[in-house]
Amino acid sequence: MNHSLQEYLVDLIPARNELCSHMEEYAKENHVPIMDRIGMEALLQILRIHKPGAILEIGCAIGYSAIRMSDALPDAKIVTIERNGERIKDARSFIGSAGKEAAITLLEGDALELAGEAGKHGPFDAIFIDAAKGQYERFFGLYEPFLSPNGIIISDNVLYKEMVVAPMESISNRRTRALVKKIRHYNQWLMDHPDYDTAILPIGDGMAISKKKEKQ
Repeated sequence: MNHSLQEYLVDLIPARNELCSHMEEYAKENHVPIMDRIGMEALLQILRIHKPGAILEIGCAIGYSAIRMSDALPDAKIVTIERNGERIKDARSFIGSAGKEAAITLLEGDALELAGEAGKHGPFDAIFIDAAKGQYERFFGLYEPFLSPNGIIISDNVLYKEMVVAPMESISNRRTRALVKKIRHYNQWLMDHPDYDTAILPIGDGMAISKKKEKQ
C-alpha cells in the first residue's frame, strides 16, 4: 500500500478516546510496538463480525490492543500475556485507567511457559498472536488446542515491513535475516496446515487469519 493511500485511510479512522490516544503517543515516545491504526481497525472489525465471547492475546505490551478489543466487544472476556516487567506495570496501569480490570485478565510470564495457566480460562473463540515473531509457530501449536471449534487464530506482523519479499542478500543484519526466514517459514507452514484454512491479508504489517477446516 503506497504512503498516500495509507495516509488517506488513517485520516478516515474516527478519533480514539482520550486514553487510547494517550497510549498511542506513549508507545511512540517510548518505542513500544503496538498495532498501527489501519491494522488495529481491521482487527476490530474482524472481531466484531466473529463476535468472540473469549479472546486470548499473546503479547500484551502496554495493553493497547486488549483495551481496544474490550471497547469494541464489551461483553468479551480477554486474557492477555506479557513477560516484560516494565510493560506489565504500564499495562496494569492503563487497564486500571480504562476500568477494564474485570474484562481483561493479564497473565505475567513467558507465553511459551503459560499455556497451562492460560488454558484454564478457555476455550477461546479468538486467539491473537502478536509477540516474538520468531516463536509464532510454537505459540500456535501451544495454544490452538484451547481454540473453540468455530474459533479463529489471527497472527500479526506476518509480512514484517515487506521484508518477506526482500532478497536475503539485501538484508545485511544477521538477526533480521534469520527472523525473516522464520516468518517466511511460518507463513508457508500456516498455508500448508492440514487442519486450518488460512488467508494472509496485506493489512497493516500483514495479518494471517486461520480457521479450523470443516470436517468432511
